[in-house]
Amino acid sequence: MHQCHDGLTDLIPMSLEQLKAFLEKVKGNPNLQEQLKAAVSPEDVVGIAKEYGHEFTADKISQLSEGELEDVAGGDS
Repeated sequence: MHQCHDGLTDLIPMSLEQLKAFLEKVKGNPNLQEQLKAAVSPEDVVGIAKEYGHEFTADKISQLSEGELEDVAGGDS
């Protein structure tokens, strides 16, 4: 049975791809960065992302490294 893709989509859940795509959008959007800095829980981040057309679950956020998150959020702490 031949499949049309290279198998990467089987290794990387779609919601993780959505999270990473959202984080790329955040890097270029200072307003979005401010919204995320005001978020108090992973669920808040999921809600903000959904407003921008990206859907993932809160547990995906914990799969990112702290460095990745700080890079997106501006890392000024």
